[in-house]
Amino acid sequence: MEKSQLVSQIQALLSEDADRSQFLDLVGPLQPYDISEILRELDHGQQLKLTALLPVEVGAEALEYLEPEMQYRILHHLHPDVAIPLLKEMGSDAVVDLLLAIHPNQAATLKEWLPDEYRERIDTLMTFPENSAGGLATVDYIAVRAGWTVGRTLEHIRKVAREAEVVTYAYVVDAQGKLLGVVSLRDLILSEPDTPLSEIVNREVISVGAYTHQEEAARILSQYDFIALPVVDKDDRLIGIISVDDLLDVMEDEATEDIHKLSGSEPLRETYFKTPVRVLYRSRVGWLLILFLAQAYTGNVLKHFEDTLSQVVALTFFIPLLIGTGGNTGTQIVATIVRGLAVGDIRFQDIARVLGRELLTGTLLGVTLAAATWLRAHLLGVSIQVAPVIALSALLIVVWASMVAAVLPLLLHRLRLDPAVVSGPFISSLVDTTGLFLYLTIARMFLGLN
Repeated sequence: MEKSQLVSQIQALLSEDADRSQFLDLVGPLQPYDISEILRELDHGQQLKLTALLPVEVGAEALEYLEPEMQYRILHHLHPDVAIPLLKEMGSDAVVDLLLAIHPNQAATLKEWLPDEYRERIDTLMTFPENSAGGLATVDYIAVRAGWTVGRTLEHIRKVAREAEVVTYAYVVDAQGKLLGVVSLRDLILSEPDTPLSEIVNREVISVGAYTHQEEAARILSQYDFIALPVVDKDDRLIGIISVDDLLDVMEDEATEDIHKLSGSEPLRETYFKTPVRVLYRSRVGWLLILFLAQAYTGNVLKHFEDTLSQVVALTFFIPLLIGTGGNTGTQIVATIVRGLAVGDIRFQDIARVLGRELLTGTLLGVTLAAATWLRAHLLGVSIQVAPVIALSALLIVVWASMVAAVLPLLLHRLRLDPAVVSGPFISSLVDTTGLFLYLTIARMFLGLN
């Protein structure tokens, strides 16, 4: 059934105050994400009615897919007997995002609905930066003690698994909450009930600090193929875990951010159609002005070589071709290097190797494009003295662009700046100006011009 038809049927049932079983027959087969999409299509009153009719587990998970403002609006206007169980059932990471997004007074009201111990753990997560591992973590994990047996551990898991984000792992902690190791559910099931947990626990735990950037946490999780990653404080106390589905969202957000920066604009915090035009304007105008100033120096270069161009007018025919080739070369390399840095395939220590590889690749590309440029000059009827100058310029501009685009992202990464800011337009502007200067200097030298 199409979404529009489903929404229409649900709206009709809501207006008729139909029996709850009719709603469950209609939405029961749907995933929580699909229900969240339906909630977005309903008016506020209908959202409240439908949410109240859903099973608590389903309703809570559907709410997690909504924006924090909509989550609060629904929870705030529902009867407390309905709203409180929903809030408690939501994942702690989603609760943290909700509380941070709304007004502090509104957040204080919602926090009163939470149990004291749970509220304290939520407060701890709220102290970490938004883009950190601690800010992304959930406290809905399974913690066990090293002195337990396998049987007691499995009994504990049966009691708390329903509220856990991930059941695949149980994290072993001491009395102070320090992370000692991790044990998989598979190992627990395959062991005898009276086996001490200390005999099967893996003490070589891969974890991240609470202040680790979320992009680094995502890289570690993907590198080791974990389902979840424990997050610890400076004293190695376990404060939460990050599940793979949360980090998939992070990787998508980080990739989107890099794409925006590589295109020469600031990343958008919302989806395209939810972003006001004024925000689109602000995200682009700064970079455009910077690039405008950078391109303005191209005019200075042309003015400096005015006499050279007036003596051999044919040189002007190839200015767009040569500087465009340099810019395109740089853009290709920057995209490759930035992505390599993001996934950990390239490090600053590799700068010599990267430069060597790109110099060799740039030389091969330069020779190819030099030949193509020579052929183009011949087809345009350019004199035999000018054609070699243009071909040599194409070769050197491609090599120069390769060097700049290979080194600059790595240097910025070393300075702890986002290498994605070395965007395609920025590299193009830089190579345009320097490449033009190189081209006309070569022409002046080889043609004996003033």
